[in-house]
Amino acid sequence: MTEILVHDAASGDIAAAPRVIEHPAWPALKNAVEEIRPWQSKDGSIDFDAEGAPAPALAEAAVERVIGAVEELSPLLPHDAAYHRALVKDLRAWVGSGFDVPDFLDSLLAFQPAKGRADGLQHLVVFAMYTQNGNPDRNLEAVVLRMVWPDWLAELEAARYDNPLFCGITFEDFTSGYDTNSAVLFPETIAVREAPERFSWGGIFCDREAARFRRVTEAAVDLLGVELPDDIRAMIGDQQRCEQAFVLWDMVHDRTHSHGDLPFDPFMIKQRQPFWMYGLEELRCDLTAFKEAVKLEAEGNAHGRAVQYAVLFDRMFRFPVTGERVRNYDGLGGQLLFAYLHKHDVVRWTDNTLRIDWERAPRVTNQLCAEIEKLYRDGIDRPKIVHWFAAYDLVSTYLAPHPGSRWAKGPDALDLSQPPRKLVDDVLPDEFPLSMFYEALSKKLKNVIASTKGITASDAGKAAA
Repeated sequence: MTEILVHDAASGDIAAAPRVIEHPAWPALKNAVEEIRPWQSKDGSIDFDAEGAPAPALAEAAVERVIGAVEELSPLLPHDAAYHRALVKDLRAWVGSGFDVPDFLDSLLAFQPAKGRADGLQHLVVFAMYTQNGNPDRNLEAVVLRMVWPDWLAELEAARYDNPLFCGITFEDFTSGYDTNSAVLFPETIAVREAPERFSWGGIFCDREAARFRRVTEAAVDLLGVELPDDIRAMIGDQQRCEQAFVLWDMVHDRTHSHGDLPFDPFMIKQRQPFWMYGLEELRCDLTAFKEAVKLEAEGNAHGRAVQYAVLFDRMFRFPVTGERVRNYDGLGGQLLFAYLHKHDVVRWTDNTLRIDWERAPRVTNQLCAEIEKLYRDGIDRPKIVHWFAAYDLVSTYLAPHPGSRWAKGPDALDLSQPPRKLVDDVLPDEFPLSMFYEALSKKLKNVIASTKGITASDAGKAAA
């Protein structure tokens, strides 16, 4: 069995440990989870009166196989021992409830990966959960992951990008809910009886992000005839270097949600707002990561330049043409970045070739970041609806609104006697449609983007089908 270096939480030492996925209990655990998943309803419960439902005894036996495998694997992961004990109790409580809506709150509270971040540290995670951008139902899932926490990243986090809840992670193996576009492990997706007062960790799979980025970027660069600097071409061809870029990007992005001049709840969890507000927030966080990467490159950090072009290419080539055109706020942010760079002559589509002014790209991208930051800073003095219109004006300066948009016609076209949240209903599903350039690019890239579903690092170098 292959060994990897992990941190022994009990002793504080770095020690060799076997890979969980090479233990025979791991495929047994996967198979048991895959047997249970089709029996579950959307909320995670099992309706034994439904067509195709198993006998209760069969479901109980499958959960016992999950429990047996967890108990067999847990000694390989002493840092997760308390979590695995709580997990077994939660699984048995689910059986005891007659397979009602599952409740994994106790095991969620016991799982604390951010408290022991060490490069290479494995975790075995089992929860009833939905997977963001993946499976919307709260099915049972199992995933083995590995922490990405190199010394250089730990030093940056400690010195200037404090983010004690952030976990950079990679896949070892997973059940069906992650054979999707999901690249995150977030505690808020887990089935619990009540939400904790605050969450204590959040994980992003930098290997899937990097592999997806590489495949889509390589295809887009080829289609558009982009001439890349040698170092950037080499970066795109290097999975590990891209993973390092994404884990740094993600760490800075994640903390930015609660840093800066914020006129509103940065996560907007309890607010109903037009989708361009979410788009600007996500873009602000990405452009902050870009801005910091420019500083890091100037200081001699080898990862700074890679982060800049990961942000630019993922935002310009993948985001605008990925997903449905219904309130696609990440797509909107990518469109805005491209249009801004085009307006300022950093990108030009001429003679069926996309040309990029590599020298000016960092400065002009930082200009867009500054415009969004000014929007936020001024927003604290505005009523909500006025702030929404100011944000709309910023976006519509560079992107053409849909010709049927009420918002594009200004405040006089809306019933302002309604509360602001009601005015969100007047936002079109695709308020800022794709340009002709992106319409064409979407058709050319759709099969490549579809091929990234469930992608892992080992798939990154393979050509799209």
